[in-house]
Amino acid sequence: QVQLVESGGGYVQTGGSLRLACGASGNSVLYNAMGWYRQPPGKRREWVTTILENGEAGYADSVKDRFTISRDNAKNTIYLQMNNLKPEDSAVYYCSAGPATVGGFWGQGTQVTVSS
Repeated sequence: QVQLVESGGGYVQTGGSLRLACGASGNSVLYNAMGWYRQPPGKRREWVTTILENGEAGYADSVKDRFTISRDNAKNTIYLQMNNLKPEDSAVYYCSAGPATVGGFWGQGTQVTVSS
């Protein structure tokens, strides 16, 4: 199994930046793919970004060019640098992982609030 622990959420004004982190533990084969989803208030959970163990990454169009995902395999940790934040980025952000794609394991979530 895999355990995921997020950190780094908080409150920021429009245009500001935040950095999220997610540490993984357990069977490393099961978290070759790691990434982030988010769930805005009253809306469905949506995919944000994924990074593979080899560093290949993908982004949702809504965050492309503003968010950057990175990975430190030695620390089993991924990071999400979020710049130029907008009120619509406000959500609970969930770390996720899986052997080939994200969605198999989930963290507890961390709140990001962007004020207008």
